[in-house]
Amino acid sequence: MARLRILIAEDEAIIRLDLKEMLAELGHIVVGEAWDGETALELAEALRPDLAILDIKMPGINGVEVARAITTAEICPVIMLTAYSQRSLINEAIKAGAMAYLVKPFDKSGLMPAIEVARSRFLEMRELEGQVKDLEERLEVRKLIERAKGVLMHEHGLDEAAAFRKLQKWSMDRQLSLKKVAEEIIQSHS
Repeated sequence: MARLRILIAEDEAIIRLDLKEMLAELGHIVVGEAWDGETALELAEALRPDLAILDIKMPGINGVEVARAITTAEICPVIMLTAYSQRSLINEAIKAGAMAYLVKPFDKSGLMPAIEVARSRFLEMRELEGQVKDLEERLEVRKLIERAKGVLMHEHGLDEAAAFRKLQKWSMDRQLSLKKVAEEIIQSHS
């Protein structure tokens, strides 16, 4: 597992120190420590850690709200840490975007897989989001090309294949993307 830069937010100093020690033993670096939610959020935004481990119950802003803000801003994956294993808290943590959930007391053997799962899930989510954006872009380009073909078919009495070849030729001749040529055709006939 890669060496990660980790933010920890826990209001109990002893647990925070234990967690920091365990993370160091696992080869990670604790780049920030917070005892309350507001500080945790400020540190997450400023430090952009690779992972945040947040206690659910903290003074000020609770860990669930901090997790929601961190995941919304796509800063890093979040592991929720708590002494409570109530179903409602687990559901809140999941809705806030937490990638893993640790119940106190915990040890290194439970911490390591939680970190690996959270980091892997976060990276998978980012990859999937990229794929979705790529597919959305391709669909938009395809729609533009279809509209431009329709304009050429109507204006020049071409069939679909001939209209597409004309788009391709203009694209090559002008060294522009098909998308750009299609946009110009649609704009010029609006």
